[in-house]
Amino acid sequence: MRLPKIQPTRLDRLIAYIAPVAGARRLAARQYLALTGGSGGYTGARRDRRQTKEWLVKTGSPDADLLPDLPALRDRSRDLYRNAPLPRGAINTNVTSIVGTGLTVQARVNREFLGLSDERADQWESDAERIFGLWSHSRDSDIRRTLCFAEQQDVVLRSALLGGDVFAFKRFIERPGNPLGFCWQLVEGDRVSNPDFQADGKELPNGGRLTGGVETDPDGAPIAYHVANRHPGDIIMGQAGLEWRRVPVFAASGRRMVLHIGRFDRPEQTRGEPYLAPVIETLKQLDQYREAEILGAVVAAMFTVFVKAEGGQGLNVPAPPGQGRSEAERDEYKLGPGAILDLDPDESIEIANPNRPNSQFDPFVLAILRQIGVALEIPFELLVKHFTASYSAARAALLEAWRFFRVRRAWLAAAFCQPSYEEVISEAIARGYLTAPGFFDDPFVRAAWLGAEWTGPAPGQIDPEKEVNAAEKRIAIGVSSIAHETAELTGRNWEAVHAQRVKEKRRRVDDGLEPAVPAELPGAAATPPRDRPDQPERGDREEADQE
Repeated sequence: MRLPKIQPTRLDRLIAYIAPVAGARRLAARQYLALTGGSGGYTGARRDRRQTKEWLVKTGSPDADLLPDLPALRDRSRDLYRNAPLPRGAINTNVTSIVGTGLTVQARVNREFLGLSDERADQWESDAERIFGLWSHSRDSDIRRTLCFAEQQDVVLRSALLGGDVFAFKRFIERPGNPLGFCWQLVEGDRVSNPDFQADGKELPNGGRLTGGVETDPDGAPIAYHVANRHPGDIIMGQAGLEWRRVPVFAASGRRMVLHIGRFDRPEQTRGEPYLAPVIETLKQLDQYREAEILGAVVAAMFTVFVKAEGGQGLNVPAPPGQGRSEAERDEYKLGPGAILDLDPDESIEIANPNRPNSQFDPFVLAILRQIGVALEIPFELLVKHFTASYSAARAALLEAWRFFRVRRAWLAAAFCQPSYEEVISEAIARGYLTAPGFFDDPFVRAAWLGAEWTGPAPGQIDPEKEVNAAEKRIAIGVSSIAHETAELTGRNWEAVHAQRVKEKRRRVDDGLEPAVPAELPGAAATPPRDRPDQPERGDREEADQE
């Protein structure tokens, strides 16, 4: 192995002149660092290799790495969403698959802990779902009276993906005809910032810090958010007259009043990172490439012809002074179907051929989309909505995508939907619409009353018959339940489906469309001989046969 050559610096020579032994040790230490690349046994950390010596990185905290770039990441993510088909499709695919028509609640009280009978628990759960349904379907659940709860889920997820995070503030407004006063005020992440755009990391008297508009205690827990009175990018008002309000995270009773909804990748990270952040540059270049290819194809479709003349004038001979060209003369030089144009002996033509459309456009774009799909956790088949492979490959792509969608759905349910349900039911109990003994006295009892599951639109099936048969087998061998398979296959509540089926069955029997007792299925009457009183046991039959 060739040793790197180390040249002594002026400081090395000065130290060696004053203390030769110390200078030699210093030079030997530098030689050792150059030999090992300043690292251990990892090649990726070497600094003396051609492949990595120009790879300069810095060590930064989560906030130091993200917060200076966060405004630009937000703006560019939103610009791509507005103007580029692929990023918009990626965001819409997430929102449609995760939220769809909205996540719905299924109340699940802890019956054993609360000592409730099945009938009492079923009735309480039904009442809770009815009250929450009344609130969630009303646009009064939004402080602006614009969005119902399902639409708020859509906006929350979309805003978190594009901007990195979004804030939901609890508000209570009594409105005529509305039995509940609770509603959400959704605030885009841009409005939460340091007052007067102060530098991040300001130390506070309580020992905490002010970073990214988030005021924390000495442990790093948020205690307040600083919210501007309007969006900093308001084109009407601009940033003139911006004022910030300090909003505590918790009320005096300890109830959380603000939800900070975002995905955090590193410990001690204060603000969320936009979903498109790692692929913003790639998406922008791919969009520019798409525009260039479209322009090239348009130019090719125009079939431009250039006339060359040795004399330098050709068809572009100017008209005599004071005279213009007639319409017939102008038409003589226009291209047309089957047109023949005589040229002078010294004239020839050249046809501009940009060689477009490019036959390599589609394979190249698909190769890039595969890499983008890896970063966004969306298989490229789903990213471009193009399934050309086999059934197994298409199903594998959908299953992989739904692993990601389910994780995001669980995150949205825990971060936004469940707190909404808890707030609505708490207010309903406080107003007397529901009875829940011990609810406000014991946090364990409260949690038992507020148990819930959230379901959303089903993934759908490529081959419904195969999927249904597989679900039937899972139920038969005891590894799944009818309720779970109903949610997976249809996205609906099994109890609601069962109640409807019972109703339909009774109506069909009452109307004479089917018998009250179903006809005996083939093979169902084949009971074991030992259970038939008119048949001898198997051993008795064998003895009779031997006789």
